[in-house]
Order: sequence, then structure tokens, then C-alpha cells
Amino acid sequence: MNYLIKTLTSIIMVYLSINYSFAQATASATATATIVTPISITKNIDMNFGNISVTSSGGTVILDPNGTRTKTGGITLPIITGTVTAAQFTVSGQGNYTYDITLPSSSVVLSSGANSMNATSFTCSIGTTAGSLSAGSPGTQTFNVGATLAINANQPSGSYTTATPFNVTVNYN
Repeated sequence: MNYLIKTLTSIIMVYLSINYSFAQATASATATATIVTPISITKNIDMNFGNISVTSSGGTVILDPNGTRTKTGGITLPIITGTVTAAQFTVSGQGNYTYDITLPSSSVVLSSGANSMNATSFTCSIGTTAGSLSAGSPGTQTFNVGATLAINANQPSGSYTTATPFNVTVNYN
């Protein structure tokens, strides 16, 4: 009887293990990764508001991204303009990728000795979420940045420059 129970138990165990192995299924998957060209930005041209004349009432000079100046208040834009340029940057990276642009959100101080003026309201020729790299490797795109320069009443004459450059940041979407 013991022999019969042991044999029967062994048969049941084999049967259960066979059924269990038939209930299994296996699938395989591969893993992949694509390394894209890192995004980079290069400054091509510095921003320059050009020659400005101020009266006792002050005002602003708006330099739009295409390099055109307009004035408000007691500002005069002399016929001899000096060098007037919007800042220009080139972005390089993975072809056909899009990216965001972050412009300065606070004022940038231009100084001449103890005197200063503030540049604010930075604008970009392609918007800040419209960057799109060209096809190819690497893809590239060039854009311009303008700003508004606030000029105080009776601003002393001089050559005003930023102590540190302003930052323009780009990130893939």
C-alpha cells in the first residue's frame, strides 16, 4: 500500500509539473537607445544700441530683433547711428529637433564708470518656443535678440557696456 501511495504521488507530481510547464510562455525584447547631437548655442554678434542723444526728460530706445531702433520720450537717434546690431546667435544640434529659448527675465545693467542704464524686455526674432533646427547633422538655426534700453533724464555721455554678458539659454523640447 505504501508503494502504491508513493507511486501515485509521484505520478501526480509529474503530471502537475508537466501541466505547469505548458502554462508558461516566454517573449523576448531588445533594448535600444539613441544618442542625439547635444544642443549648443554660439554668439555671433553682440547687441549694440548705437549712438543715442538724450534730453532732460529721458526715455527708451527699443532695438527690435531685426536691428531697427525706435525711441520714446526725450531721446534722439542721431543721423550718425554708430553700430546698431541686435545680438545674433546660432543654435546647433540634432537635425529636425525643436527647442525652447530662454531670454533674460530681469534687467541687464550697462555701465560707464558710476553711471548706468538698464536693458529689459528682451525679444527674439523667432519667439521663445519656436526654435526648429534644420535637417542635417548637425541641424542649425540662427536668430536675433533685441531689447529695450531705459535712458535716464540727463544721462551722462559715455560708452556703456555690460560688466558681464547676458545669457540666452536653449533646451530641446
